[in-house]
Amino acid sequence: MFKTLRNALKIEEIRKRLFFTFLMLIVVRLGSQLPIPGVDRTYFANWFANQGGDAFNFFNAITGGSFAELSIFALSITPYITSSIIVQLLTIAIPKLEEWQKDGEDGRKKLTKMTRYITIVLAIIQSTAMTIGFGRQGLLQEYNFVNCATAILTLVAGSAILMWIGERITEKGEGNGISIILLINILSRIPQDFVSLYNQFMNGKTIPKAALAGVIILAIVIAVVVFVVILSNAERRIPVQYAKKIQGNKTVGGQSTNIPLKVNTAGVIPIIFAQSLMQLPVIIATFMGKTEGTGIGATILKGLNQGNWCNKDNLSYSWGLILYIVLVIAFAYFYTSITFNPLEVADNMKKQGGFIPGIRPGKPTSDYLSSILSHIIFIGAVGLIIVAVVPIIFNGVFGASVSFAGTSIIIIVGVIIETLKQIESQMLVRYYKGFLDD
Repeated sequence: MFKTLRNALKIEEIRKRLFFTFLMLIVVRLGSQLPIPGVDRTYFANWFANQGGDAFNFFNAITGGSFAELSIFALSITPYITSSIIVQLLTIAIPKLEEWQKDGEDGRKKLTKMTRYITIVLAIIQSTAMTIGFGRQGLLQEYNFVNCATAILTLVAGSAILMWIGERITEKGEGNGISIILLINILSRIPQDFVSLYNQFMNGKTIPKAALAGVIILAIVIAVVVFVVILSNAERRIPVQYAKKIQGNKTVGGQSTNIPLKVNTAGVIPIIFAQSLMQLPVIIATFMGKTEGTGIGATILKGLNQGNWCNKDNLSYSWGLILYIVLVIAFAYFYTSITFNPLEVADNMKKQGGFIPGIRPGKPTSDYLSSILSHIIFIGAVGLIIVAVVPIIFNGVFGASVSFAGTSIIIIVGVIIETLKQIESQMLVRYYKGFLDD
């Protein structure tokens, strides 16, 4: 990784793109410290501190602490991410959008514009819910129309600015802009998390006990990171052979290639879907001030709350973990089914004269790909569950709640790998251009 960056910095074009990305990220982090006008930040800080390891911790992590600080970027790029997922799902359900997706650059621009509009709508809904829900409980210094409108407009504007910055990074910087913003937000929380771990497990302990705790923490983090790297790069390669064809006086085709099927085909999406679905009732109840009390409703909310899972003092709420695991597996299959079409791949291979050795073209090829895919999806889903559940267990048993665990590590590793691949491809293209010019 460091060798790639060192070589990239020697190239002026890539160096400029990296510098532009760096400047944009500085703007993102500065904006994360600017407060929303008319908001009582002390009230919200106290409220958030009492939430423990519940639904808002991950949201705070991907906003880089902006949510807890209630800055102008408190919503971060979460409306854009949600909007992108919605548009992607709609392209499967609506034929017109599917046509746009296959329509090249023009279609992509239409889908991008649609994603922007949905982002603004979602930002308005989320900011309104936050402002009214928390405003009634003391969030605003004065709960009136002007302060509510100011807070809503500020949050929506902040989300729109981050969306614009993300698109500019994609255009003029390095990597996918939205992913880079998500990455820097998560990374910004890591130092604070390590301080929390130090205070909880090492501070005040004897030197041997503190050293042992430090080694265990470091070993767990490294093991999870290595596992995620392996999971992100693992793939099953399906060999493909292309038949030879005679065109005029030339023989074309006959080459061998492969179809790389990633083991973790859906990435982090299944975890985000599962978390969002389970935490939505908890968030709504929190906005309405209905989290306290007894009865079946309160029991369900506590079971859905990730902070209550694997708690050795009350294991009855861990049924939510079982539901979580089932949802992750289900969403892994669902998301892969809408992003990878074995029948379409088989038809394209057949049209180009390609075939899988030992498998007949057409439907047999489609059935073979579906069979292989169903197996590796399950393996990838199990890998995701391991990464997501290990931190949950440590949180429940030892109270070690950190933002860089599980989902965050998958995002960090995935974004870094993809960005480095993009830089390497740019360096490779420049090398070939230079070779041809000579």
